Amino acid sequence: MTFYPQERLALFIDGSNLYAAARALDFDIDYKRLLDAFAEKGHLIRAFYYTALIEDQEYSPIRPLIDWLDYNGYTMVTKPTKEFTDASGRRRIKGNMDIELAIDVLEMSEHLDHVIIFSGDGDFRCLVEAVQRKGLRVSIVSTALSQPPMVADELRRQADNYIELNTLRGCISRNEIEGASNSQPIRDDFYADTLEDLVENR
Repeated sequence: MTFYPQERLALFIDGSNLYAAARALDFDIDYKRLLDAFAEKGHLIRAFYYTALIEDQEYSPIRPLIDWLDYNGYTMVTKPTKEFTDASGRRRIKGNMDIELAIDVLEMSEHLDHVIIFSGDGDFRCLVEAVQRKGLRVSIVSTALSQPPMVADELRRQADNYIELNTLRGCISRNEIEGASNSQPIRDDFYADTLEDLVENR
């Protein structure tokens, strides 16, 4: 990773995309350790976390994580999911946060030197190019080690830095012995409806 101590940094985390990448690599993310790891790289201005919420559920499996992040240094960006029936008649839930992430990156760009996007979605290539034209450097965090790879080749080529998520495992993974108070693992089926879309949109 190429970082400079004087850089102003911001993290933009696509929650479902990062979850899918970490799950493909078989580890849970400790979000306190993740924040600390990047705070050491420069001046961390903001860390955004994007996720959709199922509004009609009495209990959401992701709510404990959202509450913890909200109290511990992350800026939460949420919106309700949309429910629809696919061509085979299955009930599907969709909650794409790409527009919200892109707008925040562009609005924050004048206050930053380096943008770190946690997503492998190829739709972000144009966003990366636009931010680079403003003079910022952009790093993409995802994985190419899954089958199929979670990161789109065109996004990886456009970025100034590509950070393989697996290389961060040692400094951001959850310590099972110490417990999950600072990571709040997500129930496996919460993002299940979006995983197929992530692979299709990479």
